[in-house]
Amino acid sequence: MNVILLNGGTPDHVGLIPHWLDEDDKRPAREQLNEHYMHGGGWQTFDGFKLKRDHTLEFDGDEPLQPLALMWLRDEMIAMYRYGWVMILQPDGSFEVSRMD
Repeated sequence: MNVILLNGGTPDHVGLIPHWLDEDDKRPAREQLNEHYMHGGGWQTFDGFKLKRDHTLEFDGDEPLQPLALMWLRDEMIAMYRYGWVMILQPDGSFEVSRMD
């Protein structure tokens, strides 16, 4: 899986996530990440984030988070941020955020 590092992102920010996503597995990214991150609590959606056009995440009262890495699983974009936040963006613009640290 190809990973694009941005805004000072490093392989440490990406971790094992690319190894948990398999193009041949027809399930969406959310389900694949949930299965592989079960020891860390699985994929737990955290509500309240707003997503800007440049993929910056905003949460009221917190500093904006710029993406540190991007990757794609078919038509889903997965972005990694500081503090272990991971976002999955769907083609229709809907998204989910979870902490995977």
